[in-house]
Amino acid sequence: MPAAPAPRRRVPTRGLGRRLGVTKQAAAKHVDALERLGYLRRATDPDDARRKLLQLTDRGADSLARSARIFDELRAEWAQALGSERLAALEADLRTMTGTTPFRLDTPGWFGGG
Repeated sequence: MPAAPAPRRRVPTRGLGRRLGVTKQAAAKHVDALERLGYLRRATDPDDARRKLLQLTDRGADSLARSARIFDELRAEWAQALGSERLAALEADLRTMTGTTPFRLDTPGWFGGG
């Protein structure tokens, strides 16, 4: 018998833009689209009616699970093509290049240097 799915965490909408590296307006626009497409739902926080919480729907959770499986398959192909040591080195180099400070994807000219 398969294990019961883990309960889905509810995430407050406040601060979402900052965590994603986009403006609040951009985050709200994406949340609206994801809700309209059935990937997440909004709910009122039972502890604070002014706060909204986001939760994945079954469709959203399935989409994330499938994308994780696809990534794992791709990574396995890369490991076979490059070897596990070269792949680990590549991943380490990419972590070094990207750093820990997120860059904003919604800033005009972010990829062109200005």
